[in-house]
Amino acid sequence: MGYKLKFENFDKILKELSKENKIYAPKRFPKQGRYSDTDVIRYNKIKELKEIVFDEKSTYAAKEVYQPITETILYFTDGDYKEKKVVDDRPIIIFARACDIHAIQRFDDIYLKNGFEDFYYKRLRDKVKFVLIECPKDGWDTCFCASMGTNKTDDYIFGVKVAGEDVCIELKDEQFAKYFEGEEKIDFNVTFVEQNPRKVRIPDIQSTEIKNKIKTLDMWKEYDKRCLMCGSCTVACSTCTCFTTYDVNYTPDTDAGERRRIAASCHVDGYSDMAGGHSFRKTAGERMRFKVMHKIHDHKSRFKNHNMCVGCGRCDDRCPVFISFSTTVNRLADEVEKLKGEEE
Repeated sequence: MGYKLKFENFDKILKELSKENKIYAPKRFPKQGRYSDTDVIRYNKIKELKEIVFDEKSTYAAKEVYQPITETILYFTDGDYKEKKVVDDRPIIIFARACDIHAIQRFDDIYLKNGFEDFYYKRLRDKVKFVLIECPKDGWDTCFCASMGTNKTDDYIFGVKVAGEDVCIELKDEQFAKYFEGEEKIDFNVTFVEQNPRKVRIPDIQSTEIKNKIKTLDMWKEYDKRCLMCGSCTVACSTCTCFTTYDVNYTPDTDAGERRRIAASCHVDGYSDMAGGHSFRKTAGERMRFKVMHKIHDHKSRFKNHNMCVGCGRCDDRCPVFISFSTTVNRLADEVEKLKGEEE
């Protein structure tokens, strides 16, 4: 079932939804971008339709809502501790693209289906529902969601498209039908991206021998000179899940304080350091190889479902030295085909 609303009517619906839910959407923050006089688009609470950015891809992913960059998880004092309580326990509604909706499934794999359930993630995850934002016909120039199979989804309560001065709604969850009572009914379904101009070929890596040879490919050495190991790609990535923890003491002479966890990156120094000074991956090329394999092979091999990358292209958008993840994957696919030819 579909509806067509004027902006002011949709704002009234948002107001009603806000009474029982926290609502997040991509929102523009003027003059806070990477360069002078540029904006940044990131997920934040919204109250009105005009706050939502529909015609641009957000700079950062929706994951900031359910995996905050910095989060206090517990408080400690005198050898005891207590978990941080949730102050606002309302359900969460996130306006998101299809790729970002797929991305939360990768978080579910890591935090809920990996031999344990992460308490801090689960208590947020259980409250999350999505509103699907329709994408442009072919996505954006760095998107490759069609190649990753993340261009379509049915995990949303309703879909939304802004058409001129109207808002078109595709209602999926009848529990939310009450908010649209009295609005004009139309025949509307969200249109999904069918193909992107950018196409990515995922290498078919079957044998252990091929995987071992991939580690020694010369292509990774090129990134020793190019990659800055700044972590911009992983911060913007829809599916990077890693974090580290640190303790903050309130005063130097007491053991009272709080433990926080903060988003981490496999590209940044210290990520793979161990006691004794050993580090698994010291060079930029080694770190690039680890990330690429994790996104397009290792995750799927472990969980037997889908690749970790969802093709949002934000890593390409954010890299300050213009390293293209999608191009790297295509290069790896070519190299894998060569290695297979050598085996025959």
